[in-house]
Amino acid sequence: MTIGLLLIALLIILIGAETFTNALEHLGERLKISEGVTGSIFAAVGTALPETMVPIVAILSTASTQQVREEVGVGAILGAPLMLSTLALFLMALFAIHKRGWSDEFHPERSGIKRDLSWFLLAYSLGMVAIFVPHEMAWLRGMIAISLVLLYFIYLMLTIRASAKLVADGHGTAASEPLFLVRLFGRLGLPENLFTVLLQLGMGLTLIILGAHGFVAGVEDLSMWLGISALTLSLLIVPVATELPEKVNSILWIRRRKDTLAFGNITGAMVFQGSLLPALGILLTPWAPREEVVAGVIITLIASTYLLLMLRRGKLRPVHLFFSGACYFAYIATVLI
Repeated sequence: MTIGLLLIALLIILIGAETFTNALEHLGERLKISEGVTGSIFAAVGTALPETMVPIVAILSTASTQQVREEVGVGAILGAPLMLSTLALFLMALFAIHKRGWSDEFHPERSGIKRDLSWFLLAYSLGMVAIFVPHEMAWLRGMIAISLVLLYFIYLMLTIRASAKLVADGHGTAASEPLFLVRLFGRLGLPENLFTVLLQLGMGLTLIILGAHGFVAGVEDLSMWLGISALTLSLLIVPVATELPEKVNSILWIRRRKDTLAFGNITGAMVFQGSLLPALGILLTPWAPREEVVAGVIITLIASTYLLLMLRRGKLRPVHLFFSGACYFAYIATVLI
């Protein structure tokens, strides 16, 4: 029954995410946004939304005990950047090797990817500092949370400002598929306009929230059945189950040599989930230095720093991202053995 609940909740989440992402692409096309903005902001936020809603629903809902809600919330918040900076990049490299070969180089638009990683490392390091701030110093924890929110909005402004030049150079966004609502109801006279795009955005978000409620309940039951803490289960299972399927976009893009979109989809999601969500965790959860938490944060920072150094070094090949995979499996060994 528990597995069935998780699968149904996951299916609802993924349907909602697909609906939401499709509408975001059309919104980006209407706003004449560049590929860099679409990858690092629109696609990243859209595909990160399922994972984002799980900790929000877990922390703010009244379901389950407070301890379980907090552990699921903290695990989902910190697990997403961990999975993105390690497992997601490793899988992307594996599929790239199959299509492009071992010696082929990645050629993302480097300034945007470097900007993503630099801002992520800054925000995520600040979130790590907050783990060690005593709860008695609520004013300092609050200042750190506010700073994380401000960092993300400064990052947004810088990324959007860089968009104009990319669009002028011919890197504007084009939606890959027709709007789902128009595909289903176009014969009934439903027009493709801004209202229809926003309506589909709302429908996708609603499905994601409903699925997230069921997922939180399923995680609690599964953690009791397996004898594993909800925190550990959330760090390992929730990000992989809710977000990794959506990162198939990056696999498809990397096989088609759309490296900017592929990397931006991952690194942009890292900035989003490494700044706004830790702010929520700092304010509404214990956000304490437990062993699983500290280990996850350290490995995430190591993997992200490595990728940034490789980009600055010059050549970046699929085999270089095997280090990212090694970091992920090292974390699994750390928390389970």
